[in-house]
Amino acid sequence: MVSLDGKVALITGASRGIGRAIATALNEEGVRLGLASRSGDDLGIGGALGIACDVRDRDALARAAAATADEFGGIDILVVNAGVGAYGPFLELDLDHLEEMIDVNVKGTLYAVRAALPHLLESGEADIVTLASEAGRRGLPLEAVYCSSKFAQVGFTRALDHELREHGIRCTNVCPGGVATDFALEPGRGRTTDALAGMMTADDVADVVVYVLTRPRNFRILETAFRPMTETSWG
Repeated sequence: MVSLDGKVALITGASRGIGRAIATALNEEGVRLGLASRSGDDLGIGGALGIACDVRDRDALARAAAATADEFGGIDILVVNAGVGAYGPFLELDLDHLEEMIDVNVKGTLYAVRAALPHLLESGEADIVTLASEAGRRGLPLEAVYCSSKFAQVGFTRALDHELREHGIRCTNVCPGGVATDFALEPGRGRTTDALAGMMTADDVADVVVYVLTRPRNFRILETAFRPMTETSWG
């Protein structure tokens, strides 16, 4: 197990849900945190830098990465967590939700890596962790656009592994199944609270992220896939 004490992480979508849980877990490991979210919340974590940032805005992400690097002297870890979802038959999907999923989940991932990568390259021992989904590993009913966005994240991160490994940067897809958060619970997004029973917690996902980041530097974990015991197996 490698110590993360003193490392610097930039986390997108850090204000709630899985992002908040990851921020809390990394803080407990001694990581210094740049926390990017639309609210700019620092979560009350002492020394953390809260940064107001919408990942659809590539300039805002560039500023978030620069602010984190300036505050802490660099960036060693990028956690790409910001994401949105909406479920239902493809022809009935609100087109605003379609655009949002592509803009946040796909473009937001590309923009975040683009913004942080110059700083990660300077680290020499860095990690990119993309919070994808089981929906990025197989097609699921009533999730065509969400799956498309998550497949894009998975493919992008897998491809980056080929070009960044030689620079000491590990690239990992973290692909959980159902997680009980407020994700996609807003009206019109197709998920209701009764769907949350039996799902994993955000802390469960954060534990996996910490596990990935604390592995010895002589190997890398390309993908993790895990689901709650109550969730149906596919394949």
